[in-house]
Amino acid sequence: MSSGKPLIRLMELRDLDEVLEVEKSCFKSPWTRCMFEDELYNSNAYYYVIEVDGEIAGYAGFWKIIDEAHITNIAVHCDHRRRGYGRMLVNTLLEKAKELGIIAVTLEVRVSNSAAISLYESLGFVSSGVRRGYYSDNNEDALIMWLKL
Repeated sequence: MSSGKPLIRLMELRDLDEVLEVEKSCFKSPWTRCMFEDELYNSNAYYYVIEVDGEIAGYAGFWKIIDEAHITNIAVHCDHRRRGYGRMLVNTLLEKAKELGIIAVTLEVRVSNSAAISLYESLGFVSSGVRRGYYSDNNEDALIMWLKL
């Protein structure tokens, strides 16, 4: 059990070993180090980590596309789930989006990921469609969700 207060900060290159561990614990087709490096050098990408007791417990990020934000990833290591860290990360993304003058935020989520869908709905996201066969690992559909800021 953690004793420290969670710290959310911008992701840095030095975080990538731990971020990749989180990524592997969460996804069947994890992003590579190179993909994360590209994101960190992308001036329209914003990525954050949540650190607990000096360890990265999760991360999240989005791309700014004109006046919209597309959330690309939200991941919390399986050892750190059900502590509100996902909500904290999404709220951080939404605060940054507002600061950037973004008017709407979108994301895709596996139709089977009921925990994530519940979280997003509790934050005001609404379903607006389905991307059929979106996930290449098993052809699962993705629910498209939007939040107007």
